[in-house]
Amino acid sequence: MPLPDAVLADVMRDTGASVGLLYLLPPAERVLRLALVGGVSGQIAAPWARIPLEATIPVADAVRERRPLWLGSQEDIARRYPRVGLVLPYDFKLAAAPITSDGTVWGGIVLLWPIWHPADLSTADQETLTACCRRAAAILHRAADSGQAPQAPEEPRLLPAPHHQEIDPAQGAAALAFTARLPVGCCALDLEGRLTFINAAGTDLVGAPPGALQGHRPWEVLPWLRDPMFEDRYRAAVVSRQPTSFTARRPPDTWLLFQLYPDNSGISVHITPADTLQTDTAPHLPQPAEPIGATALYHLTHLATALAEAVSVHDVVELAADQIVPAFGPKALALLTVEAGRLCVTGYRNYSAELMTRFDAAPMNSDTPAVRAIATGTPAFFPTFADLKKAYPPAVHQDGMASWAFLPLIVSGRPVGSLVLAYDLPRIFPPTERALLISLAGLIAQALDRARLYDAKHALAHSLQTGLLPRTLAHVPGLETAARYRPAGHGVDIGGDFYDLIPGPNGTAVVAIGDVQGHDTSAAALMGQVRTAVRAHATAGSSPGDVLARTNRLLTDLDTGLFASCLIAHLDLPRHRAHLATAGHPPALLRHVDGRTATLHLSPGLLLGIDPDADYPTTDVALSPGTVLALYTDGLVETPGTDIDDATSALAHRLSTAPAQNLEMLADALLDHAERSAPRNDDVALLLVRPHR
Repeated sequence: MPLPDAVLADVMRDTGASVGLLYLLPPAERVLRLALVGGVSGQIAAPWARIPLEATIPVADAVRERRPLWLGSQEDIARRYPRVGLVLPYDFKLAAAPITSDGTVWGGIVLLWPIWHPADLSTADQETLTACCRRAAAILHRAADSGQAPQAPEEPRLLPAPHHQEIDPAQGAAALAFTARLPVGCCALDLEGRLTFINAAGTDLVGAPPGALQGHRPWEVLPWLRDPMFEDRYRAAVVSRQPTSFTARRPPDTWLLFQLYPDNSGISVHITPADTLQTDTAPHLPQPAEPIGATALYHLTHLATALAEAVSVHDVVELAADQIVPAFGPKALALLTVEAGRLCVTGYRNYSAELMTRFDAAPMNSDTPAVRAIATGTPAFFPTFADLKKAYPPAVHQDGMASWAFLPLIVSGRPVGSLVLAYDLPRIFPPTERALLISLAGLIAQALDRARLYDAKHALAHSLQTGLLPRTLAHVPGLETAARYRPAGHGVDIGGDFYDLIPGPNGTAVVAIGDVQGHDTSAAALMGQVRTAVRAHATAGSSPGDVLARTNRLLTDLDTGLFASCLIAHLDLPRHRAHLATAGHPPALLRHVDGRTATLHLSPGLLLGIDPDADYPTTDVALSPGTVLALYTDGLVETPGTDIDDATSALAHRLSTAPAQNLEMLADALLDHAERSAPRNDDVALLLVRPHR
């Protein structure tokens, strides 16, 4: 269901924003999709057509944190969002805000203002932006309730530029006559950069008839304007809404000054002969046959910086598809990697799954363009299907495309896969475009190689972590349990958090939770030793305090230089009692049947591994049937800049107010509370237990 254009058009008009972008977040997806664009061309907006929620991009941060964001200067943008600063190195101010209602995130809005906008966003503009987000959320909410889930279009829709007020035909004729009489050139470009008008003097100065220019971007039809700097000046005018200029040499020796005056409807261009002094002093540089445009160079820079942040193979594939398809011209893309002697489809965009299945797992000895590109290390370009058929007579036209590029993905002389780009219109692939596409393939190959190494390490770490934690909690009659473990999401996703449930005789059980210092394999290995020691001593019938004391002596004997916190509770279900001891661990929480929640401040004990003679007192508390005992590690409550006591109180409040009929749902509610409070910087372990009658 598309949003009405007026949602974005109205907020741009009411706040004076020069550029607006409206994103939708489809259900069950973690990618923001650009739905509406106002004030700039689709080419300029292309790098941000799809933004993963985890990306360090203003709108993703605003949506993820569910709060508006303001960047008041180019310096702010470059410092906080270097990728945006590299691709749009112009003066502008930016606001981003989430579109939310009743706890549901529907998308986000981005607005840009020229540099002369005040340094701060006014209260009136903030209220207007908030009202726009509420309006958009209400429309999307109603659509979802009626069974029309919000879906972004395959390509973003462009808002029509605002029209100036109607003038009578006589005034229009007079304006045309006025421009015809001018001895200097003038022309008009729309926001896409296409020429919509040029006067007679302008055609004389640029040396081209109006018919050759009308509806085209000047730097695409005039070879002497194909220097990337000229296209960059157009981009600067559109994005910053500031006048700009450049000087170009029309062969053989005519220098022209182009002055650009932008507004929300387009760009007026003033063309005059340049200072003759420049003609005498400027070197006559050879013009490349097919120079790469500024937009393509900025897209290449954006892709390079984005791939530098990609971690997994999935990230690389998604980024490549997100950036290449809208920014570099192909209609469809497939990325294939070599796996066990076969060429497997790792990812694709705008191809059907059925078609990809036909090409998946092709043997490396098959004679296909993708396989040959890898075998020879040589890219292949086919402007037409006839060219493809000539090179590969058995080829069958299956994808309905008109032109193709097959690019090998090579790292240090070793093939890792191939990139297939398909175009729906015939394409001649001039030398500079071929060089650009080969550069793209090189960037993707390097990122893919790093990502595959990361995925291998991640799989190893995951196996180690899951092997050290209990696969399932033991069943104890009369005791309901729920456990959660969430890695911090950095490094190789491994740490020292652990939990355990140890059944005992006569309706008893021991629950334990702990956190070993560090986030590497050393911490995980020590965590395994600590958990084993706790289980052994608890099984032998030691009290919680004795279990901690004996485990502490083990750690000090090992002398690893690492410390651990731990909390142990011995549950006596027939007597409705719990005996707890702590070694520097966050306090347990106790939710009573009536919903009241208490923080159990136990007698403190030192962290394990510091003092071999440390003592760990045991505290006795009532554990009535229906009472929920919550044990957790500090990752659930500890965030930079937040008082941990306040965070613990907030967690206790959430435990008190969340529905508790189902412990699994309660565990999810506590994790969700922590994620909404602030991004997690540490591993999280959570263990909930509740005795029954």
